[in-house]
Amino acid sequence: MKDEILSEQREKMKKGASALEREFKRIRTGRASTALLDGLKVECYSALMPIEQVATISVPESRLITIQPWDQSIIGNVEKCILKSDLGLTPANDGKIIRIAIPPLTEERRKDLAKLAKKMAEESKISIRGLRREANEMLKELKNEKEISEDEFFKSQDDVQKLTDEFIKKIDEITARKEKEIMEF
Repeated sequence: MKDEILSEQREKMKKGASALEREFKRIRTGRASTALLDGLKVECYSALMPIEQVATISVPESRLITIQPWDQSIIGNVEKCILKSDLGLTPANDGKIIRIAIPPLTEERRKDLAKLAKKMAEESKISIRGLRREANEMLKELKNEKEISEDEFFKSQDDVQKLTDEFIKKIDEITARKEKEIMEF
């Protein structure tokens, strides 16, 4: 039972770290990336659809993203979707292709993005610590119901702490990498 708790918490912590990495991909670094547009939904055919399902997105140059909708009638909707997003990008529509030039980031904007990355990392760490608390409560319940001994309880608590430390370290590494990427010119 205690092994199940540990493996379940490991999976949850792994998902938390992966979610942070996905969120970091959406932070603009001054370089073009198709990941910037992940999660954007375009209104078309009376529904909201992910942008990657209605258009070809490519990065022909380091500071340019091109979007070519498969159906030219929705090009205006794709453009509106990008303008409404909080990405701060300005699309240029020539009737067939939407081009998004990625402007270089100012020093102030880079610092703001680095702060945002730290804030996101801190939220991830808080969720990891919440998972630690949840696991410890489950272990305490097992101990109180005499399903595990006192020694097993303390050993399992140590294992949970090691797991927590491992994932917090991983989050710190991911964050340091992203901050370095943001601050590069």
